[in-house]
Amino acid sequence: MAKQPLGSADRLTGLLAALAETVDSRAGGNPEKSYTAKLLNSGELRCGKKIVEEAGEVALAIAAEGRKETASEAADLIFHLLVGLRAKGVTLDMVADALAERRGVSGLAEKASRQTKA
Repeated sequence: MAKQPLGSADRLTGLLAALAETVDSRAGGNPEKSYTAKLLNSGELRCGKKIVEEAGEVALAIAAEGRKETASEAADLIFHLLVGLRAKGVTLDMVADALAERRGVSGLAEKASRQTKA
């Protein structure tokens, strides 16, 4: 089967903006009524563990499941990533800045530069 291109990010951009607003609006909410509030209330460590769990599920879906299941697992990961960023106090602008700094830089060169800093 031919691989599909990633396609336009326009639709995803709008959905990410709406999801970020939802995460922000649930912060400080009632953890008994909001899963997002419950995760945020549980702290950075719990949010980080959920991200690892969801990333594993994405990896397994890529390896052994269909495209629809993979997309669903990726959506879960994106949601939990946004919650984790909020818990840590990392803004989407900070993430955008990090991506912008890497634009036009080879992934191999970028990885090597991180290893020399360690």
